[in-house]
Amino acid sequence: MTDLGVAVVVEDDEDVRNLVEAVLSQAGFEVHSAAGGREGVDVVRREEASVVTLDVGLPDIDGFEVLRQIRQFSDAYVVMLTARTDELDTLTAFHTGADDFLAKPFRPRELRARVGAMMRRPRQDVHAALTSTPGPEATSGPAVSEDPVLRHSGLELNPDTRSVTVGGMPIGLTRSEFDLLHALLKGAGAVRSKTDLVRVVRGEHYRADAYISESDERAVEVHIGNLRRKLREDPLQPRWLQTVRGVGYRLPAER
Repeated sequence: MTDLGVAVVVEDDEDVRNLVEAVLSQAGFEVHSAAGGREGVDVVRREEASVVTLDVGLPDIDGFEVLRQIRQFSDAYVVMLTARTDELDTLTAFHTGADDFLAKPFRPRELRARVGAMMRRPRQDVHAALTSTPGPEATSGPAVSEDPVLRHSGLELNPDTRSVTVGGMPIGLTRSEFDLLHALLKGAGAVRSKTDLVRVVRGEHYRADAYISESDERAVEVHIGNLRRKLREDPLQPRWLQTVRGVGYRLPAER
């Protein structure tokens, strides 16, 4: 196995499959592939994939069902690929647990850049958070002068361990959800536009002059909605995620 680990390509179009395999192999992954959804689930499980590219329109079961099954046992990064440009597909992909969504035809460099951006920002280790949450005795020592933890209204976010707790209880977030919450906490009340937050989700390869579509902004809305659900946030009396109508989001005053 290579340093980057295993990538699995689930794609029924042989030409596209060969292209994606080549992109990921050149990036440094050990690559396996499957032409159908059920086979893809088996390969992801067997090879313990760290990255999966997943076609939406598969011949046996669609990519969304494949993703649901993968999410039952794997936290691999998943990039959905589709020839359809329906906004509903994008939103369904993110609701189901995809990390990114790319329309065909796509540029090989963009796929490689998006996968690279994901790999440079590791997932939150939910298991570690559950097993290593500090008890009362761990907080009684002297304060560290350079504490990386961001705190607000009972929420604590540690960018070093990529962990989040609310009232001391760990909260499991996806990479995109964590990055959005981190950006808003760092903003300390400054409004972050949806366009700005799209770039937070997409990563540093998304240039300042890159086109931001309505679908991209809707994806941010979906991630914020998922964050609110996981944090049990009341949108009418927000503690962490306040909507600024027509603009974006901000961190409300502490309470």
